[in-house]
Amino acid sequence: MKYIQSIQNPQVKQWKKLQTKKERDRSSTFLVEGFHLVEEALKQDELVVEIIVSEKIGVPPRLDSGDTPIVMVTEEISDALTDTEAPQGIYAVCRQPDFGKSLEQAKTFLFIDAVQDPGNLGTMIRTADAAGMDAVIVGRGSVDVYNSKVLRSAQGSHFHLPIIRDDLNEWINKLAARNIPVYGTALEGASVYKEISPSDSFALIVGNEGNGISQELLATTTANLYIPIYGKSESLNVAVAAGILLYYLKK
Repeated sequence: MKYIQSIQNPQVKQWKKLQTKKERDRSSTFLVEGFHLVEEALKQDELVVEIIVSEKIGVPPRLDSGDTPIVMVTEEISDALTDTEAPQGIYAVCRQPDFGKSLEQAKTFLFIDAVQDPGNLGTMIRTADAAGMDAVIVGRGSVDVYNSKVLRSAQGSHFHLPIIRDDLNEWINKLAARNIPVYGTALEGASVYKEISPSDSFALIVGNEGNGISQELLATTTANLYIPIYGKSESLNVAVAAGILLYYLKK
């Protein structure tokens, strides 16, 4: 087992760079933190590049790491890799999955338009996973799907279903060619969601916390839906709304 003591070590500097989107995109890797996320990552074949463990905790006996390299580091180095107040002292460098042609048979999608809060994005990824959706497509203007707060909020769902960063307009056109309906969410010019029948193939678009879905996308949908508000709140949180609609729409 390798042991690194210097925070100036080039390998440590590379790990720290993974806290930036630029380096995650360049290297096609990302860093997860905590026992649960590391264990979820290890369940996937050839996804984990290496595991980093603080000397303060040592290698957990229950960790099924197989042949994955483990690097022991000082507490100082471990603390430099975290952005949590109570770090668990274990991390994994993971490859960003290449889903390739795995979406050709996909029938149910969550489209995300310019959602900027990492907690909301992670919660929606987790909800899409729980609802049995086939894929999540994240459009321009959204927070990075491999942001550390997104990863924590999703609780391992990044490892359970395809999450693609792509142009939503192109995906709407693709689904139209396959006769798969695309539903937007809006307050004006929309129908109550229960007017739509559940289906085994559809896409749902949810939008920015303040501005909603872009008018350009709303103009291309099969129908736009809204959830009635019975109390005095002006609106629902976007992640809560996504959960209600996904569970209703999925047959």
